[in-house]
Amino acid sequence: MDLGIKGLRAVVTGSSKGLGYACARALAQEGAVVVINGRDPERLAHARDALIKETGSEIIAVVADISTKKGRASLIKAGHEPHILVNNNSGPTPGRFESMDEEAWLEAIQANMVAPIMLTQAFIPGMKKKRFGRIINITSAMVTTPRPHMSLSSGARAGLTAVMKGQSLELAKHNITINNLLPERFDTDRQIQMAHLIREKEGISFEEARQRQIDSIAANRLGQPSEFGATCAFVCSVHAGFMSGQNLHLDGGSYPSLI
Repeated sequence: MDLGIKGLRAVVTGSSKGLGYACARALAQEGAVVVINGRDPERLAHARDALIKETGSEIIAVVADISTKKGRASLIKAGHEPHILVNNNSGPTPGRFESMDEEAWLEAIQANMVAPIMLTQAFIPGMKKKRFGRIINITSAMVTTPRPHMSLSSGARAGLTAVMKGQSLELAKHNITINNLLPERFDTDRQIQMAHLIREKEGISFEEARQRQIDSIAANRLGQPSEFGATCAFVCSVHAGFMSGQNLHLDGGSYPSLI
């Protein structure tokens, strides 16, 4: 299937590794010009070179912390009115609710709610002029299935979800869609981090912690980042113009509710 995005410009934040990288890779494979972003210059340069070698697409790397105004300004300048925006950022550290101080809450909200809102706000005018826009927010399964130790993540990202839902109603007439991808248990560095936290908390081996992750998924396996990237690319395509304001669970069939 031709997704119809060859030559279009895409900005993917937090894309030097993990699910952000997988989305950038899938978009580049479809011929999009992709602006990737990260805070680590060496890792970002490696990601850029790998994507160019594999896909042959134009890849622009922007070192910036999108949680800051300065970082967002750099990305906005390099983005140059993209057709596609994929908002992604590292998630807050899990912990006990009682230990989450005001600073932790403000950092979580800034990184996982304010930053994507500000980037979306900056890029919408250009999308309106082009009569084409695809905005993807990589959030979390914690938005619809909150857990006590993930309050920072579920709180900030649920707020983002509400804001984006409202905007999706306004932007649909401009052929601009907004959708959220909610991952659960993809085989990335994030899950390795979580396994180490479980190991320390429960006093079990790392291997047992990893097996618990697998056992928690209905498909009885961890998701592959390439699967996530392919879904992201389709939702960004010309074929997905009639779908907006949706939360798409990518979790191996584990979401337990009807709605």
